[in-house]
Amino acid sequence: MADIARRKFLKVTGSGAALGAMVASGLLVPTISHGKSIANAFEFRTVDEVLNELFETTTTTPSDEVTVVAPDIAENGTVVPVTIRTKLANIQSITIIAEKNPYPLAASFQMSNQTAGHIATRIKLGKTQDVWAVVSADGKLFTGKKQVKVTVGGCGG
Repeated sequence: MADIARRKFLKVTGSGAALGAMVASGLLVPTISHGKSIANAFEFRTVDEVLNELFETTTTTPSDEVTVVAPDIAENGTVVPVTIRTKLANIQSITIIAEKNPYPLAASFQMSNQTAGHIATRIKLGKTQDVWAVVSADGKLFTGKKQVKVTVGGCGG
């Protein structure tokens, strides 16, 4: 048992020493990410404010290439399954907006070029409304919508 602990200790300290040597030699340079934070966008109360914060525009193009899959009727608005699908190329992000919620931004996913355009999650809906999918691809915003009728629960009546 002591032999296993010793091996683990040597692995951890050896990895730390190698990492320290790479930083000291300049092979690995620690940096701070200067990417845009989306935290503020969760505080906005309109779709246009959310789009401006995330994408610096409110111009979107409706597209048959963006599909929102959600139930026609959500019997419980607190957990509504939503799937977004797209075959668009060069996707940078997929954002889900519930336009009549007190805070419309439900989720935003940053994508890599090698990721399939498919997101599945659950969101909270306060009342019957359109659920938007906003796909950022090739510097443009493409949207798809689906109306979901909420019968019970939700986040605000």
